[in-house]
Amino acid sequence: MSSASLCDACCGVDGRRPTGAKRPTRTAAPSSIGTVTDTTDAQVDSTGPLGGVAVVTGAGAGIGAAIAAALVEHGTRVVVSDIDADAVARIAADLGPNAVAVPGDAADLAVIERMVDTARERFGPVDLYVANAGVAGGVGLESTDAQWRSALEVNVMAQVRAARLLVPEWLERGAGYFLATASAAGLLTQIGSPTYSASKHASVAFAEWLSVTYGDRGIGVSCLCPMGVNTALLHSGFSEGSPDGAIAAAAVTTAGAVLEPKDVAREVIAGIERGSFLILPHPEVLEMYRGKGADYERWLSGMRRYRRVLEQGAAAGGE
Repeated sequence: MSSASLCDACCGVDGRRPTGAKRPTRTAAPSSIGTVTDTTDAQVDSTGPLGGVAVVTGAGAGIGAAIAAALVEHGTRVVVSDIDADAVARIAADLGPNAVAVPGDAADLAVIERMVDTARERFGPVDLYVANAGVAGGVGLESTDAQWRSALEVNVMAQVRAARLLVPEWLERGAGYFLATASAAGLLTQIGSPTYSASKHASVAFAEWLSVTYGDRGIGVSCLCPMGVNTALLHSGFSEGSPDGAIAAAAVTTAGAVLEPKDVAREVIAGIERGSFLILPHPEVLEMYRGKGADYERWLSGMRRYRRVLEQGAAAGGE
């Protein structure tokens, strides 16, 4: 499966500023661990890294391509990357002289280094890294070790390796911005896919850690957590011919509105401008997350009930 953004299919489910610009103005930290602040009010009054140099992974289609286009529209020069070399070359050509393609696996350190070096040579130091590439992995307990490794490599370690490379430079400059595409599955869960659920939870956790550790040192961090987005991966990401695959796909399409990639990209730009940590193109996810934290047992019971409804629908559709 391509490492193009899977949160395009997420539930659940996307997936793989000029230097010295003003740092986002941040609100006070939550009064208790686990408190969720409304992203419409958080970290306002910032131009962020827009207009600088960005890298966008998983940019061969879907959310990644839409984010790259939106960044270019806002004056940002971008390096676009995807494992699909032909697709990302077409995206770069469509975006014009302010974009250049670097194909490759977003989890490969050599590819990450090549993206950053290319950005520096063509446009200047990287101000914004959009770690958007992602994969589904597998479905059910039948998910193989190889599928688990793929999900953890692309959905988590690709982000870790990029941060290792860029954060020291950003600390020296006193500015930088890291945007991780996770998923609503990282805050809630993905029915049907343990690999996607676990890896996207880890992606959210890593982004949280980055913000807690470096947010007072000039580095902005955002975490994009959409539900369903209308891309090819929405229809094929979990289609493995198994009952769990069908249920996972149904969970994506029935959980909420299916957005267009350009709508998600618009929310990303707004979130970067605010300096928001959570970027939620489906605002109802915040209420779902609050409900989960408020009564975990009730939330688990409700999710089991939802799975039963999806199973019944899948059974009826197969008759």
